[in-house]
Amino acid sequence: MPIVTDPVDLPAHALARAIATRALSPVEAVEAHLARIARLDPTLRAFVEVYADDARLAAEGADRMIRAGHAVGPLHGVPVALKDLIDLEGRVTTGGSAHFRERRATETATIARRMLAQGMIVLGKTHTVEFAYGGWGTNQHMGTPLNPWDLATPRTPGGSSSGSGVAVAARMAPWAIGTDTGGSVRLPASFCGLTGLKVTVGRVSTAGIVPLSTTLDTPGPMARNVEDVALLYTILSGADPRDPNTRGITPEDPMPVLHRGVRGLRLARMPASEREGVSSEMLAAYDASLDQLARLGAEIVAVDLPFRFVDLVTASAIVTAECYFHNGALSEDRALPLDEDVRLRTLAGAGVSAQDYLRTRRMQQEMKAAYARAMDGIDAILTPTTETAAIPLEAVDQGVLPSRFTRFGNLLELCALALPNGFTADGLPLSLQIVCRGYDEATALRIGQAYQGATEWHLRAPSL
Repeated sequence: MPIVTDPVDLPAHALARAIATRALSPVEAVEAHLARIARLDPTLRAFVEVYADDARLAAEGADRMIRAGHAVGPLHGVPVALKDLIDLEGRVTTGGSAHFRERRATETATIARRMLAQGMIVLGKTHTVEFAYGGWGTNQHMGTPLNPWDLATPRTPGGSSSGSGVAVAARMAPWAIGTDTGGSVRLPASFCGLTGLKVTVGRVSTAGIVPLSTTLDTPGPMARNVEDVALLYTILSGADPRDPNTRGITPEDPMPVLHRGVRGLRLARMPASEREGVSSEMLAAYDASLDQLARLGAEIVAVDLPFRFVDLVTASAIVTAECYFHNGALSEDRALPLDEDVRLRTLAGAGVSAQDYLRTRRMQQEMKAAYARAMDGIDAILTPTTETAAIPLEAVDQGVLPSRFTRFGNLLELCALALPNGFTADGLPLSLQIVCRGYDEATALRIGQAYQGATEWHLRAPSL
């Protein structure tokens, strides 16, 4: 059996293999992660709540079952962290809002049920931007997690799945769940040096998850590498009677094609006009990534898109109106302790007329069709995930969105994978985004796996 030195150093798939082969017990795995949380989280603030006692009990039970030959699946005993939008019966779900510090869930979200059915162990809930409505990762009342790649200068963790990004990057959890409505899995993946999958609407159930936009919300895995993301995605995907968007969706297993490589695939570079405003280091990493994929056998092609990315960032009537539907009454009550930046974004929804909303929905369908025509015969388009690496928190302008390259994937109901593709001179992660047509997650993961098989950026960890 392989010798395991420190379980927190293992990516999730290796941790699962070590537990399954009994080179490591679930008790050892959970204790190692809880010890790291106890040491680092007072500074990094990734977790809203840690379920230490319950996690230990679950680990003991998993250990007994595995030793008795009754493992329920290949992920039995593997820890995971959940964004604090995801309900667990009897546990508090704040949705990032101090107003809901005492709100206890009455049922368990479908994706949490699926992970628990595999014997996975929940370490705790991770911080989110209030109502999941913000890309920088800040939260005025519940606290902003700190990007672990620079402890000297507090930097943006990315949002809204800020705590999940920090927890995985800091090795306090082997993987975590985020949600993505305009980039909220991919933005923290970019800023924290992770791999994150934005799934197609309906691919993974949102039942039991606090909504931001019922039209665009998508839960997704965040991990250290593509193999981990693919493994967790396999567990999460599939139809759920509690979520009508999943009707007719069968679980997808991307593993058969994961290692097939990129030879023969046609991958589009973003138009040259889109390079404006992107940092030189991000562009250099982006160009190097395209060169690497070309060396692996992909054909890199040009494409004329029917829009500019920034135009789709401003087409936010869907999210704004739906967030106001869910949270408008709270935001209008000035006595409640809400994040003022989020309050302003939410209240903007009061000004979205039915005509504005329906016009945006019609534009959405028109742009989906136009994009599909432009991408005919092309397997994916590649962009930077963000314009820059993580910026200092004091430099954040809440009126500027970091989702220039991510928002179009949500609006056009595509899937996308973000993964590390370099580092700045100051040691901050850079990120590549692979965007594929809707319900083609397997191809996005296949391209990402080929890239990570030829590079080592995803193997780096912050010095903590």
